[in-house]
Amino acid sequence: MPDKRPTSNLDGQIALVTGASRGIGEVIALRLAEAGASVAVSYHTGAEAAHRVVAKISEEHKEAIALGGDVSQEEDAKLLVSRVVDHWGRIDILVNNAGITRDKLLIRMSAEDWDEVLNINLRGAFLCTRYAIPHMVKQRHGRVVNTSSIVGLSGNPGQANYAASKAGLIGFTKATAREVASRNITVNAVAPGYITTSMVEHMPPDLQKSVLERIPMGRFGTPGDVAETVVFLCTEAAGYITGQAISIDGGLAV
Repeated sequence: MPDKRPTSNLDGQIALVTGASRGIGEVIALRLAEAGASVAVSYHTGAEAAHRVVAKISEEHKEAIALGGDVSQEEDAKLLVSRVVDHWGRIDILVNNAGITRDKLLIRMSAEDWDEVLNINLRGAFLCTRYAIPHMVKQRHGRVVNTSSIVGLSGNPGQANYAASKAGLIGFTKATAREVASRNITVNAVAPGYITTSMVEHMPPDLQKSVLERIPMGRFGTPGDVAETVVFLCTEAAGYITGQAISIDGGLAV
């Protein structure tokens, strides 16, 4: 007999998205809600923006809450997960999207620049996953998606700290995927290329032009391009995909 067709919706699922008050994280939260999930919109400093995301989700008659916290602090990360579970009774999806940059050439980069980026981008993902996984193990079901970057695969001048954090996320993804696969939990990463967020929009026109010439598809990506892949990885249709780092870069890394 043929396999039962897996579902591609997220009805009844509970999701926590970190760094979801703007940019790629905001669109991921919105698309997860469109697919049927209830969404916790996590933020650090953007409380007003996070509540606007919640309002957008609520307008579509979906359920969402905003949760503040610093994912690099263990007690905050633990509390984020526990508040989700206290509110909805479970957590099915964790998207570790919170991230920052502190770009400088290595010879000018301070230890504080290094630590701040690694703490948010990598330690934060570790802590949130560490506290979400026991709930998923108990349920024997879960989805973790980590937002890495093409920079984590290729490196980039002036971003030694950022590249290290994003490369570390890929290693973390693969190791964690091996640990929890037998519990029907998948762990994957997405590695966006140049996406039309404020960082790309503020690039000088000549630099934008030179980057576009290197992208085989001839355009920058959109937050929606990333979000659609994240949502797919959270569905049952992607239930046999784990430990992967999927580039979303228009062919830049080919």
